[in-house]
Amino acid sequence: MAEHYENLTVERDGHVAVVTFNRPSRANALDHAHLVDIEAAALSFREDADTRAIVFTGAGKHFSSGHDLDSRPPAGDLVRRRRTARMGERAVQALQDIDQITVAAWNGAAMGGGACLATALDLRVGADDCFMQYPEIDIGVNLMWKSLPLITHIAGPSRAKRLVVGGERVHAETLLAWGVLDELVPRPRLLDRALEVAAFYAAKPPIAAQMIKRSVNAIVSSLDTAVMHMDVDQNLLTAMTEDRRAAIEAYLDKTKPTFTGN
Repeated sequence: MAEHYENLTVERDGHVAVVTFNRPSRANALDHAHLVDIEAAALSFREDADTRAIVFTGAGKHFSSGHDLDSRPPAGDLVRRRRTARMGERAVQALQDIDQITVAAWNGAAMGGGACLATALDLRVGADDCFMQYPEIDIGVNLMWKSLPLITHIAGPSRAKRLVVGGERVHAETLLAWGVLDELVPRPRLLDRALEVAAFYAAKPPIAAQMIKRSVNAIVSSLDTAVMHMDVDQNLLTAMTEDRRAAIEAYLDKTKPTFTGN
């Protein structure tokens, strides 16, 4: 059975479902409407007792290239802009809150917000062409969507700083060595292997499996919200700085920016 949203598809087959981000012409970039669809799809599993494991992947070459830079920024007064800017964190939280075991079939890029989605899932099977990068630092803003704790829990504090402060692009073999990937497979085998992993977990007793998952998440994330409750406000602040304007100009002109701290 297939369900169609504007920006993704959901297919349920027995105890396993596949969610496919479906904006391949935009490298599955995340505009507001796409994030709304991701939240809605994640929430659709809340009352689904038959599905026990869910695979997430991207149509085309990439898992997700992150925030769609061509989408319009939030409009209106600051109250409305803050609420609109929280759509990303809502989508990521909805993924984290899924009861079922979730598996990323990670093809190509997971950039910025796309990396946030991948790290919100339980397990990650990567293709040999996959890579991760958080480019926010180089356009003068912080990482938001309450996702900094996710990569820190998975990769550790030093590597999280290399990724998020350094903006390093990290490829498949390194992602496996750092524990960001659980498995690495040739690209043609990616979806089949992710489905095999999903089927393995779907065969476990679902009540015990889902309770254990939620307990593990609670153990590692108990302080996340307390620490990250203002990352949207930090983003709105950094977006108004001179350094942000310098970063964007340099990005568009393909030049090296000079930052002043203003």
